[in-house]
Amino acid sequence: MIDIKKELIKTVRNSIRLRIADGAEQTVGGTRFGGAPDIPAGFEWAYYEGEGLDHDVKQRPLAFIAQFDLEEISKYDADNLLPKTGVLSFFYELDSQRWGYDPDDEGCVRVYWFDDKNALHRAVFPDDLAEYYRLPALKIDIKSEKSYQSFQDFLLQREKLIENWDEFDEALSSLNVNTEEEENTSKLLGWADPIQNNMTMQCELVSRGYYLGNPEGWSEVTPLDRQEAEQWSAEDWLPLFQLDTVKNGDFELMFGDCGRIYFYIRRDDLEKRDFSNVWLILQCG
Repeated sequence: MIDIKKELIKTVRNSIRLRIADGAEQTVGGTRFGGAPDIPAGFEWAYYEGEGLDHDVKQRPLAFIAQFDLEEISKYDADNLLPKTGVLSFFYELDSQRWGYDPDDEGCVRVYWFDDKNALHRAVFPDDLAEYYRLPALKIDIKSEKSYQSFQDFLLQREKLIENWDEFDEALSSLNVNTEEEENTSKLLGWADPIQNNMTMQCELVSRGYYLGNPEGWSEVTPLDRQEAEQWSAEDWLPLFQLDTVKNGDFELMFGDCGRIYFYIRRDDLEKRDFSNVWLILQCG
């Protein structure tokens, strides 16, 4: 039988746990959720053509989600995966709120690395970005945290070697990991906390052009593509940013039914500092 604990230890990564609360200091280039982004000269606000709550298909401006001061973040990035300087900014089109199972979802998110923080200035929102998608500025508290594979990710290459979830849960508990589902989990890097199934296979297969929004789409996946995605996707695709429900006073940003959004990036792209092909997955209960 497989030694699950030993296998889990091999998977350990460092993550950066995020707690979003009130009281943001809106310094230019500072880490925060919401508010207006800090951008360089010549920045063009991104749009996505999608169907929104009004059921019209049209070009819609992406909402600014969060930005991170990478010099500050580098103190917690124990695996040295992110750039050491500049600002990393995340945008998502909140009206159509795409799920990431369709190749046509490309463009519903944008991630930017602005390497010179001193060259940034506060942006002005586009006129057609609705007020309720101009999110309030909130503080992000940060701490380092060990991260192990979820059961869903662990099974990709070990499905025939493990009997049931209870064995996995016991092994994880023996590593002093709290296996109870936490109410709210936002983070950078590490391993994702899926609400449903593994997401790295989805990232890989959608990037190969497969539509995975129904069983018929999955049935179109060739055996070779499925095998390669199962074998390599958990290492090739890294969770860059996981965002849970954000609540503060009367404000609440929820994805689906108590869901999360996950920004994934290929390991090679992260090493090359290329954030142009980040893929988003939305999961909810």
